[in-house]
Amino acid sequence: MTSEEIIAKGKEVIRIEADAVKGLSEVIDGNFVKAVTTIRHCKGRVVLTGMGKSGLIARKIVATLNSTGTPAIYMHPSDALHGDLGMVRGEDVVIVLSKSGNTEEIVNLLTLIKRLGAPIIGMVSNLESKIGREVDIALYIPVKEEACPHDLAPTASTTATLVMGDALSVALLEMRGFTAEDFAMLHPGGSLGKRLSLRVEEIMIKGKDVPVVSTETPLKDAIIEITSKRLGVTSVVDKNGQLAGIITDGDLRRLLEKTLDIKDLKASDIMTTRPKIITPEILASRALQMMENYKITALIVADANNKPVGIVHLHDLVNLGLKIR
Repeated sequence: MTSEEIIAKGKEVIRIEADAVKGLSEVIDGNFVKAVTTIRHCKGRVVLTGMGKSGLIARKIVATLNSTGTPAIYMHPSDALHGDLGMVRGEDVVIVLSKSGNTEEIVNLLTLIKRLGAPIIGMVSNLESKIGREVDIALYIPVKEEACPHDLAPTASTTATLVMGDALSVALLEMRGFTAEDFAMLHPGGSLGKRLSLRVEEIMIKGKDVPVVSTETPLKDAIIEITSKRLGVTSVVDKNGQLAGIITDGDLRRLLEKTLDIKDLKASDIMTTRPKIITPEILASRALQMMENYKITALIVADANNKPVGIVHLHDLVNLGLKIR
């Protein structure tokens, strides 16, 4: 194949699979609503099963359901016929995947599952197939052609089935009122978990390590405070201990470009009033976003009385693995 033919083939595969996915939007109907509501009111788990490539797609749907608040497990059809069917209970919902709708192992399971009293949802490309007719709810996966030139290897059909599984998962997520905080509880590891759960109060610099001077502090002493705390900033408070401003390394550099005579200056003479602040309960990812938006490297953390209780620094956030979305 020439380079042009390889590129053309790649584009053709993408077109075929995109058409299969697009076709789903035209067949989402009342059966989809029934499937979502049946799963939502399920008191047990969602059990997915499928043979071959359909089994692989079933496993991915299981992972998506679990991560979005719907308990799910995968059951291999052959193993189910040799004992694993014992994992299914009447309060469960079973979802079976089969492009043809006539997969022998799945067909053999249907009667057994019905005896247990579990409702069955089928994802099939042939509604007139045995599985399409016998399940309680049939979700149609229309596929005109596979991307495989011999129309053998499941390609467009598995892609479309996966997307239908995503549609179910997200509809359930919305119906459950599943929040970002709920998601974080199920994804505590890695940068994703940190972005969704880590709060400013958990990582801020606090106590005696927070640089603080008063408005009346001589500027030379404010410089010593900035230098000794090694954060490049200091908060400035009024006589009531409330935040009045901030002095940064940048403020000092700009001052020294104008004059070297600072002996009579106080912190209030150079501070930036109304500094950008954040409160302790805010997500650390929000602090990182603010720093990016305002092009700054530190935020003062203030309590409900507008008193500085901490500093959150860009380097600390980055070292924790947080990233801008």
